[in-house]
Amino acid sequence: MKTHYVLIDLENIQPKHLSVLDGHDFKILVFVGENQSKISFDLVRSVQNLGENAEYIKIKGNGPNALDFHVAFYIGQLSKENRDGHFHIISKDKGFDPLIKHLESRKIWTKRHKDISELPLLKPANVTKKEHVQVSKPATPSIKDSRVQKIVKFLISRGNARPRKLKTLSNTINSLFSKSLGEDELNTLLDELRKRGVVTVSSNERNVNYKLKK
Repeated sequence: MKTHYVLIDLENIQPKHLSVLDGHDFKILVFVGENQSKISFDLVRSVQNLGENAEYIKIKGNGPNALDFHVAFYIGQLSKENRDGHFHIISKDKGFDPLIKHLESRKIWTKRHKDISELPLLKPANVTKKEHVQVSKPATPSIKDSRVQKIVKFLISRGNARPRKLKTLSNTINSLFSKSLGEDELNTLLDELRKRGVVTVSSNERNVNYKLKK
């Protein structure tokens, strides 16, 4: 099985959290600038939740390409250990593109993504778009269960910061799946959360409460 490495340029991209990666077979390296002293609490907590699959790399030096060189070094080192590895650089910096072109010429699979949500393995395979209108196929039981498990893990990781309004929860779930779910799929997932007792909804269908087991 191929190992997917996610290398995050934290100087360029500041994700709020990495909960969307939980449950996937990723190895995450978060590259932190030498003078970058503040990291969001939610990001730190989500890195901790990923356990041994995630680590911080504090770079040395303050040059304009200092972090880029660190990323290049680690890809070189990791690709030597794992020739079948896939490397995903999360950054809006186009300066990585010549490096990626060179690595791919050496048969080292490398791509750059502007956001974590663009990772191919996070995009549901059962959703297609036609003429800018989302057309969704009914989710099979296995896909539905997988999605519900992912939602529950995400809600647990959010602690007291969970959505308190049904509409906010619906938008949060859609964002968790890269805003690719149709209305019917969202309603199906919300109904399933209610059936399993994970979520209870007030009589006015506005407020939500949770019963989650860590």
